[in-house]
Amino acid sequence: MTTTTPSPRPRLGLIPMRGRDPHESHRVASPLELLFDLAFVVAFGVAGGAFAHMAAEGHLAPAFGGFAFSMFAVCWAWINFAWFASAYDTDDWLYRLLTFVQMAGVVVLALGIPAMFASLEHGDHLDNGVIVAGYVVMRVALVLQWLRASRGDAARRRTAITYAIFVLIAQVGWVAIGIANMTLAATFAVVAVLYLIELAGPVVAEVRGPRTPWHPHHIAERYSLLAIVALGEGVIGTVAAVNAVIEEQGWSADAAAIVVAGLAITFALWWIYFQFPTAPLLHAHPLRAFPWGYLHIIVFASIAAVGAGLHVAAYVIEHEAHVTVGTAIAMIAVPVAVFIVMVFGLQWFLASRADAADLVAVVVALVVLAAAVIAANAGASLIVSLGIVTLAPVIVVVIDEVRGRPVRLGSAAIPAGR
Repeated sequence: MTTTTPSPRPRLGLIPMRGRDPHESHRVASPLELLFDLAFVVAFGVAGGAFAHMAAEGHLAPAFGGFAFSMFAVCWAWINFAWFASAYDTDDWLYRLLTFVQMAGVVVLALGIPAMFASLEHGDHLDNGVIVAGYVVMRVALVLQWLRASRGDAARRRTAITYAIFVLIAQVGWVAIGIANMTLAATFAVVAVLYLIELAGPVVAEVRGPRTPWHPHHIAERYSLLAIVALGEGVIGTVAAVNAVIEEQGWSADAAAIVVAGLAITFALWWIYFQFPTAPLLHAHPLRAFPWGYLHIIVFASIAAVGAGLHVAAYVIEHEAHVTVGTAIAMIAVPVAVFIVMVFGLQWFLASRADAADLVAVVVALVVLAAAVIAANAGASLIVSLGIVTLAPVIVVVIDEVRGRPVRLGSAAIPAGR
């Protein structure tokens, strides 16, 4: 009888970060990743709420500026974690603790968003001190993760070190603008440079050195899960709008219409996002992952903005807004339009082709959304205008189902070049 000697337990229970298998079967999001995503529920909610409140007050330019700044910070933090985890998740105690530190950083970042919005409203300087503090917490943990990967994965040491260096350079810049008392114009000029450094880091690292072993199906699932987290803002915005109607006039046809419209928009956006086979396309075209992954920041922001727009509609119903019905409807219709264009555009980019039926669906949706804004500005009620907005994503779903899409997300591979 032959006996097998068990492998020795790793020192202190740590598993060397040699990289995950990018072709690993049945790779799905881990429970830790799902827990990590919950921190972003808070971040999206705080950013969307602050955006809605400032926009309802009529301060549209600073509201959009603050929302763009906060959504980039939040989404970029998530993207950094997601791609590292896809390549190097060891799920040992040190990896878990460093992930906990990153979660804490996200919460601190979220706590700093209201102060940042308030500073934009006053217009003298950008109060991003707490946001930067949250970034410092997250980045310390991320740098330690990359240094650990550089030690465990000798073949990709140069890549991991490059990641760590770019993160540190960008972080020094964020700390500098957090401490310096610069004007808004100067601050945003420096922020633009830091954005470029942030976005360039992964590109330089992956091009100069061996690519990290990220998993296409895992990445596609992770992005879809964050899309669902962002869609939660649509549900929250619907509840806020319905509560406003109920407080004004009790349960009524208007309240029921808002429930149907808000949930229908949210559900239709979900349907649209999940109608494409993203995972096999990423597998077939890995070099297109950078634009796809980066531009998803706009996708996530547009989803969260829909929920914020529903919040603005609630303020209008409560007569607490200093904007017109037309503006409130535009704040829902515009992000819906951005979402539809971005989702279809990213899929066309991955597949190197645009389907004629998809083009028709996008054009029809944009026309309907424009009609909703025109109707609202011409005197149509908020409920009627919101109903027209709802038609746009629903029409896209109907066109897709009528024409029949044979391949759903992750259900089959698509040949390269298709």
